[in-house]
Amino acid sequence: MLDPQTISDRIEIDDLITTYTRAVDTLDWPLYDTVFTPDATIDYTASGGMKGTRNEVRDWLAETLPMFSTMQHYVCQKEVTLDGDSADVRVYLMNPMAIAQPDGSAWRMEVGGYYLHKLVRTPDGWRSRELVEELAWDRKDS
Repeated sequence: MLDPQTISDRIEIDDLITTYTRAVDTLDWPLYDTVFTPDATIDYTASGGMKGTRNEVRDWLAETLPMFSTMQHYVCQKEVTLDGDSADVRVYLMNPMAIAQPDGSAWRMEVGGYYLHKLVRTPDGWRSRELVEELAWDRKDS
């Protein structure tokens, strides 16, 4: 049986993951910052991105993601391991994206894999201090 604190933590963590995907998909960088601790590290190298601090990666995303005309994260199963004021979270993801072409068509790609978050409880709630993206598969138009 789950105690009330565990239930509350899991709901707050679920909300944090939703905030992360909404921030990225809507290019809302102030919202993106609220997902992470200021000293967080983020690693998107599995999908050809960069690894760096929250601010370095946020700035890179702000420059890179506008090339996509559409993108939408789907996240589902979340394996949450709570340990007091820290948590490890493995989130299944699928992310379809498209780039509009001059002829009106779209070049499409999809990635599937996992987000591995190391979370900490802060005075402002749960925050990610480390995010590593792992890919299980990808599919791209030729």
